Amino acid sequence: MAETQTIRRQSVLEYFQVDSRPEDEIAVVWRHGYKIERWSYARLIAAAQSFAQQLEQREVKRGECVMLWGENSGEWIAAFLGCLARGVIAVPMDAIASLDFAVRVAAQIKPRMIVNSRGAARIDEATPVVYFDEIRGSAATVPGSKWKLVELRRDDAAEIIFTSGTTAEPRGVVITHGNLLANLEPIEAEFQKYRRYERFIHPLRILNLVPLSHVFGQTMGIFIAQILGATTYFSDSLRPAEVVSTIRREKINVLATVPRVAESLHEKIERDLESHGELEKFHKQFERAEGRNFLWRWWAFRRIHRQLGWRFWAIVSGGAALAADIERFWGRIGYAVIQGYGLTETTATVSLNHPFKVTRGSIGKALPGREVKLSPEGEILVRGENVAAGYWRSGSIAPVLDDQGWFHTGDLGEVDEHGRLYFKGRSKNVIVTSEGMKIHPEDLEAALRVLPEIRDCVVLGLKRDGNAEACAVLLLRSSETNGADVIQKANQTLAAYQQIRKWQVWPDADFPRTPTQKPLLAEIRRRIESKANAERGLSGLPEWVARIKGGSKTTVSMQSRLGDDLNLSSMDRVDLLAYLEDRYQMDLDETRIAGATTVGDIEELLAQPAVTEPAFPYVDWPRRWPVTWVRDAAFYLLVCPAAFILGWPSGLGKENLSKLDGPVLFACNHVTTIDLGILLPSLPVRTRRHLAVAMGGERLRSMRHPQGKIFWRLYQQMQYLLVSALMNVFPLPQKGGVRESFSFIGELVEKGWSVLIFPEGATTRDGRLQPFRMGIGVLASQLGIPVVPMRIEGLFELRQAGKFFAGPGAVRITYGEAMSFGKEELPEEITRKLQERIASLTSESITN
Repeated sequence: MAETQTIRRQSVLEYFQVDSRPEDEIAVVWRHGYKIERWSYARLIAAAQSFAQQLEQREVKRGECVMLWGENSGEWIAAFLGCLARGVIAVPMDAIASLDFAVRVAAQIKPRMIVNSRGAARIDEATPVVYFDEIRGSAATVPGSKWKLVELRRDDAAEIIFTSGTTAEPRGVVITHGNLLANLEPIEAEFQKYRRYERFIHPLRILNLVPLSHVFGQTMGIFIAQILGATTYFSDSLRPAEVVSTIRREKINVLATVPRVAESLHEKIERDLESHGELEKFHKQFERAEGRNFLWRWWAFRRIHRQLGWRFWAIVSGGAALAADIERFWGRIGYAVIQGYGLTETTATVSLNHPFKVTRGSIGKALPGREVKLSPEGEILVRGENVAAGYWRSGSIAPVLDDQGWFHTGDLGEVDEHGRLYFKGRSKNVIVTSEGMKIHPEDLEAALRVLPEIRDCVVLGLKRDGNAEACAVLLLRSSETNGADVIQKANQTLAAYQQIRKWQVWPDADFPRTPTQKPLLAEIRRRIESKANAERGLSGLPEWVARIKGGSKTTVSMQSRLGDDLNLSSMDRVDLLAYLEDRYQMDLDETRIAGATTVGDIEELLAQPAVTEPAFPYVDWPRRWPVTWVRDAAFYLLVCPAAFILGWPSGLGKENLSKLDGPVLFACNHVTTIDLGILLPSLPVRTRRHLAVAMGGERLRSMRHPQGKIFWRLYQQMQYLLVSALMNVFPLPQKGGVRESFSFIGELVEKGWSVLIFPEGATTRDGRLQPFRMGIGVLASQLGIPVVPMRIEGLFELRQAGKFFAGPGAVRITYGEAMSFGKEELPEEITRKLQERIASLTSESITN
């Protein structure tokens, strides 16, 4: 990147001034439960200033530590900025960090406060805790544009980031304002050259999938976004289908992620092509695309661009080296792939590829303000202001530099004649064999990864007679693949001294990984070196099932029955599915998960992920013009006359609706298939026109994709179009696909739509309420909107009598007062309360 004039700042907070942004410009978007939160820059800084005031009130002093332990969110950023404003040192923790690790970190830093989520484990009883949702509430008002700051300097500590393996003592890297600014200022200066073009795509939308507890995640999710005036989106899922859906739905421009996610998305795209019988055609076209110009490639692979959305154009990969074949895939189909290189000790960035001058395989040129050279052994050495102040040692800071001021990265590299840097592996990973030959595990892993049978692999050096021997640990795409055949193929491409003679197939569906998706080598080594585990081939699945239930892994085995032994409810299965999909970054068949009976059944499903298309039709067109006009016309021309003929049902308790403002969740008993036509005329116009209705997902799917003769298929598809357009229905499955349906409901609410659900899931058989499904309790707790109980009376008696006409008032619809529920309430309890309330909701009760 060329040398440019930079602006010298004293703290990163100088980037965050409200008056530099339009008041309503969105800064950050994330999912909170089933709702989507969107915070403007003004609201984000208001929350940060409020948190800074709270630190002052609690007498948290400059230089003291506050631990931030939670998922990526606007509240996390607000707490982080609030700490910086007071000169307090932020200590970010990975959301999935173990309690033991957090306790060991706390013992070192002695935090004055911990910020985490409700329900999270307590480190101790003495340290005050603030919850992230309290920070959300503090942002109700927007203060002035100026910060009330303590005096900050570039050498002031901003944060301490702790890293370690599973057994090593946590090691804290002290990052100063100057370290952060040394990375940001050159990027800011370079961006000024292209700022006039940014207005054509403003605001830039960045989907950040990297934890904010890592410097790379902070750089892309907080600072770069602020410099560019971009909107940052956080996703709570790494599942490929969910990532693709978010990119398309939110019109994402740039994806910031780790190589593992880029690989998972590549696999999903090829699975989708294969399911449509187009994979072979794609591979031929892919080979022809080499050397073609961008427009040709963009048109040739338009199906993929349509799948991801036309505004998506770049992937920024960090945290580890991106495999050459993955980089080639994304680049050749028409996307910019931007790689950088750095470590926590170098504040994430040493070198960076220019987004418009990408060189394949390179990790870029060194940014201005830092020096990079290679040691005689080829190790990458770095010197500059970006290098961390040091390691935290019980209140003091130990240096990270050698006597000449160089930081030894432990990584091997090469530099070409143009100054571009290439990553060649970790120097500490060099395997010295008994023959005295040096083997780089990365070379062996590269030979394995090009084989189609390999999903992932790591190569370890196992001790042998004082030296080491390379051992390949394989993740195979199919359980039927012969590992010996795979090793034989790889060895054909390796030199004689590199031959792989020892290997094992990993018994689980994926390696244990860090939050940035790097394989946990220490844990893999421990498992491989443990003879007992190697012989038994134990799977970690029982432990993960136990996590969902909050129990001990010793009580769960592969033979444990999900229902009888573990008492897993349908919602527990949804949680388990979400956990496994994020853990393995694959799309699992939710319907098949719903049918699993034992833990072993789930393990079999993990070996054969097969979902390539959404199982149910979630579409937006019924809520767009001109369909909304057609629906209004049909209401007055068809629905109203039909309701009048039936006797014009009376609506009682409608005054309870007049008190409500905004989306609500309606819960009603289910009497007949025409319930909706009876309900709509009784609703206020403003409520009726913004109401989406849940319908049995399996029924709606069968209407859209019917089986049988052509005329029957056309009839069913016409029914699907009519019911979707005229009644504004969406699928709510009963057997599988519940999680996706709940997410869709969250999107509807976020757009201002109220939702009607029949919690019984089926029409009544005897006129009495059937047991409510627990999904209504989950939605009520997670959506955070009022729940209005409703009851239909008199319609069941008309159905039993076979009548189509009745006098006025024969059918009665009663609306109860809105109910509110908190996230801390159990879904089972909410479901019970709603059922009891609707059961007691009669016309007599309202009249009295």
